[in-house]
Formats: sequence, structure tokens, C-alpha cells
Amino acid sequence: MNEVINVKNLVKSYKGNKVIKGVSFAINQGEILCFLGPNGAGKSTIINILIGALAYEAGELTYNGRKIRKSDRDFKQKLGVVPQDIALYEDITAEQNLRFFASLYGLKGKELDEQTAMALAFSGLTDRAKDKVKTFSGGMKRRLNIACSIAHQPDILIMDEPTVGIDPQSRKHILNSVKKMKEQGMTILYTTHYMEEVEEISTRIIIMDKGQIIASGSKERLKESIVNTKKIIIEVDHADLIHTEDFYAIEGVKEATIKDGKLEITALTGVENLDKLISTLMEQSIKIHNVTTGVANLETVFLNLTGRKLRD
Repeated sequence: MNEVINVKNLVKSYKGNKVIKGVSFAINQGEILCFLGPNGAGKSTIINILIGALAYEAGELTYNGRKIRKSDRDFKQKLGVVPQDIALYEDITAEQNLRFFASLYGLKGKELDEQTAMALAFSGLTDRAKDKVKTFSGGMKRRLNIACSIAHQPDILIMDEPTVGIDPQSRKHILNSVKKMKEQGMTILYTTHYMEEVEEISTRIIIMDKGQIIASGSKERLKESIVNTKKIIIEVDHADLIHTEDFYAIEGVKEATIKDGKLEITALTGVENLDKLISTLMEQSIKIHNVTTGVANLETVFLNLTGRKLRD
């Protein structure tokens, strides 16, 4: 694939503490590269370095083989940025916000009119174009934020946790929009700590923890890397009465959780422990309805790589 951005041996410190520890990666043309990791992993720091908002101590950043400098206007013209915090003017209309942000990239006249209308339609906000942003819900503001970032039709879109704190309908709209932009040829760097988003939209994943990249690849490749674990799903009555801590004493069990009224066990594949799992449930007077073995998911990948859950 055609490499668009390359980051080599990036280092960043705050008050003598290294928060980015020699990170290297590339972003390829037309992909959705998802940065996955908990809060504090370093995802937003890397984005702020890429867009020139933060300096760094060591490393090299290139765009199409050319070094990216802090005041690189040509590179910034190719970027669209959706920040983690909503960046809009609340006392003017959605349309006025769009026209303002698009004009910063040199759009004017007929082109400005057309791109403003396009971005409003793309974000599903055409019917609210003349309304002030302060009347919008959190989800609508997020959608308008994205519209403002794509009105100048950037080659690369950087999205820093764009679905935090919004309703499910707006989240679905945003994820569908991301997939549509990829289909139109846009290159997208997307950071999140929501596993389900990565499962849905990613073409490639980088998992970060404590300022380092600990794994990368497609979701299928990452799942294949942890074939030493299996997921056992047990349907029961009164799952809320289960004492999950009892299962950690069973050989091979790495995690025991209650999800959607079911007991989910992550265990080593080489250890036969189903009889002990069932015995433990019986000791707790829990009635069992069904037992199935599930496939690994990204939550399991993260647990295997870090020894903890994503949101710990």
C-alpha cells in the first residue's frame, strides 16, 4: 500500500516523564487506522504532535516522504482534524460555523457554498443549518464538528475519540460516515477506547499502552495471535447472584465476567476445566441452561497483551 505518513522513533516527555517511548508506525493511503488504548496511553499526544500542536524531543515525521515541520502549511492543508473536545462557536449557526472553518483553508465564493452544503448534507444537518449550535444535542455537535473538518475535502482525516459521551444514534451515524469516507478514498486515523468501534470500522489497528505500541495488525491477525485462549459463555438463571471471584481459583481461568445476563469465562485453550466451572456454579446454586465456546475478541487480545481490561 502507498504510505502517506511515516512516524519513526517518536519520543515525548512531560516534566521529565516519557509519555511517548520511541513509537514508530505508518499510515497508508485509503485505510482506517485505529489507535486503541486506555486513557493516558498516548493516543492524543501523538495526534497533537502530528498536527503541530505539540513539540517532541526525538524522532522523525514524514508526509509522502518529505519531513513534516511544525509550521508545514502544505501538510496542514491536506489534514482534517476532529478534536476530542468539541470546537465550535455556539452563538452562531451550523452553517456559519462551517463557512468560517472552510474559509480558513482558502475556500470562497461558489466553492465555499457548495462545500458547505455538502458537509451539512453528509452530517445529516441540512435541516438545522440556520439553527444556533447552542440548541444542538451533544451528538449533533459532534456531527457538526466532523462536518467542519471535512468541508475542505482533506486527504487525511484525524479523529480523536469523536464519539465520547454521545447517544447511540449519533454514534452509529458517525461510524457509518467514517466507513463512507473511506469508500470515497479518504485516509483516516481514528483513536478510541471503545472496542466495538474498532471491530466495526478498522482496516488496521495499533494497540497502545503506557506510551508504547504493544501490537498492530488487522483485527483478524490480532485475534489469531491469541489462539492460546478461548471464551466459554454459560447461560444461567440469576447471573447477578454469581460470585465471579470464585472462578479465578480454577486452573486456566484468566477472566470471569457477567455480560448480558451470562457468565463469560476467558481461559487457556490447553486446560480442560469445564467440569470445574460447572461444579462451581452448582456450588453457588446457579441453574445452567446452555454452554457455548465463543471466538476471541479485541477485549481478549488487550487482556492477553497487558494483563488488564481496556477500561481498567
